[in-house]
Amino acid sequence: MSESAQKSQPVTDRQPLVDYLASGCKPKQDWRIGTEHEKFGFTLADHKPLPYEGEKGIGVLLARLAERYDWQPETENGNIIALKRAGCSITLEPGGQLELSGDLLEDLHQTCNEVNAHLAEVKSVAEPMGLGFLGLGFHPTAKREEIPWMPKDRYRIMGAHMPRVGSLGLDMMTRTCTVQVNLDFSSEQDMVDKFRASLALQPIATALFANSPFLEGRPSGYLSYRSHIWTDTDPYRTGQLPFVFQSGFGFERYAEWMLDVPMYFVRRDGRFIDAAGQSFRDFMAGKLPALPGEYPTLADWEDHLTTAFPEVRLKKFLEMRGTDGGPWRRLCALPALWVGALYDSTSLDGCLELARGWTPEDLERLRADVSREGLNARIHGRSVREIARDMLGLAHRGLASRRRLGVSGDDETGFLQPLRRIVETGLTPAEVLLERFDTEWNGSLDPLFSEQAYY
Repeated sequence: MSESAQKSQPVTDRQPLVDYLASGCKPKQDWRIGTEHEKFGFTLADHKPLPYEGEKGIGVLLARLAERYDWQPETENGNIIALKRAGCSITLEPGGQLELSGDLLEDLHQTCNEVNAHLAEVKSVAEPMGLGFLGLGFHPTAKREEIPWMPKDRYRIMGAHMPRVGSLGLDMMTRTCTVQVNLDFSSEQDMVDKFRASLALQPIATALFANSPFLEGRPSGYLSYRSHIWTDTDPYRTGQLPFVFQSGFGFERYAEWMLDVPMYFVRRDGRFIDAAGQSFRDFMAGKLPALPGEYPTLADWEDHLTTAFPEVRLKKFLEMRGTDGGPWRRLCALPALWVGALYDSTSLDGCLELARGWTPEDLERLRADVSREGLNARIHGRSVREIARDMLGLAHRGLASRRRLGVSGDDETGFLQPLRRIVETGLTPAEVLLERFDTEWNGSLDPLFSEQAYY
């Protein structure tokens, strides 16, 4: 049976859902790196967020990218909402954040080339339109009501549901940007080890990449306001997932959790049907209020998996989701950190050892602390800065052991350099921005749109 035929078969019990997750297991030689990053569009003249419509809108930008660089447009209700090309996609987040979902690549040299090529393409189209793009974790100046919503039915459903479950969900949708990396596993145990290590150390990455200190033109009191946003978005689908650290965790336990994550929607014949707050368990019993008498398919499960937002997310791979967006050098540093830490067995063991003895309560407290204190936050008597130094050492060892060389003969360890500088100075990117705001920028954020823009 073809993959598309399998995805269309009715699912009435959980085993196919567990098997779907387990089907992601790959031998080490087939492990790849998938990097995703988001960025804010703005008008060069006044730094306002971009609408979808109009000559300076994102719709026109996408159409021109498609024409010039051979992207295949995808439409919804007559609007271009995504571009596809050779394993990559460009998509729109709810507030017009432009996201590149990169191809599955073998090494970080390829990853950085992909990032550079994408940013060059976007710049070549955006600049003549009078547009720019900004690398930051949270929009520094715009109020929530000033962000135009993109014409995607999925976001309409999510936007209506968010205020029912948290006070900051709409801000998460419209005013945050992240960079993440998607990584493979070889077996259930390998998945468990990587999940536990990356979930425990995600706050360390949050501190290293903290780059969202501003809220509506002023310091917010946070170094990563984006990270703070997630603490009051939706408790049913976010956070640290304490069960990952419990005995017996594996594909089945994650599937059980996902069955209890409330649904957002079901796709049928190109339409998004509102199922917000309804149960996938009821769906498997043919009792979904939105589609009574119908049963889900694996395609529905695939969609449902994308609606959970923990700090690390499991699909057929693991997604590292804990960091702010930033300038292009740190777009390459994020996959370097996690590839080095998780793709080498000795480094992975070292990461597990770094977090030994940390409880879920410790991690929840640390997650809150790093959003305010960055590298100065502490856990079990150690500063995040100290732990970050150790983590970088493990990542360096893991990358060196891979021996993946670029065209100039350099290995992948150089991509960690921006993070080494952060640890050496003890200053997060956010603290550097705050210092400049108070001194050379004289309390104005106008210079930020040059300093953090992709030029």
